[in-house]
Amino acid sequence: MRIVVPLIEFGEHGFAGARTSAIAARAGVNQQLISYYFAGKEGLYQALQERWRSTSGAAQPDLPMADVVAGFLRLGATQRSWARLLIWEGLADTGAAADTEGEAQAHRYFTAMVEDVRRRQRTGELSADLDPAYVVLTFFAAALAPTVLPQVVRRLTGLAADSPEFLDAYAAQLGTMLGHLTVPTPPSD
Repeated sequence: MRIVVPLIEFGEHGFAGARTSAIAARAGVNQQLISYYFAGKEGLYQALQERWRSTSGAAQPDLPMADVVAGFLRLGATQRSWARLLIWEGLADTGAAADTEGEAQAHRYFTAMVEDVRRRQRTGELSADLDPAYVVLTFFAAALAPTVLPQVVRRLTGLAADSPEFLDAYAAQLGTMLGHLTVPTPPSD
């Protein structure tokens, strides 16, 4: 089964609204195969989340932070089902962390991003007076804005949120904002 089939179903309906029968029908497979290979809907959902964590490139120490943010921005805009899945997860969140392997994996994923920001602070790429968790949260949210608020993007800029013109301009602006968060280099004498 191609990963895009359950991704679309979960992206459109969230975990609670997605149905394994609909996923199986879209994929052209027997519903029992989902139970066999993934132990049901929960297992399939966890497999999707793991796939997101492995393909999104959260911590990319070889790239400037502006490029990492631009990559997340483009991923969210071009693969909207991933972003929608994340949004549904947030909408269904009860505020209590589940004691599951999936939650532990998600914690490791976000911890790696925070540690990457700390490393960037030590190298001077980002100012050390910023809380790394809030930096990640701010730019994570900024990267999701075109998917979550396309109408606001259109009203503010006159551009479609998924248009190359908007994505290029927005990525450049986010890069400029990140540049303002660097440690100023004193002028040399």
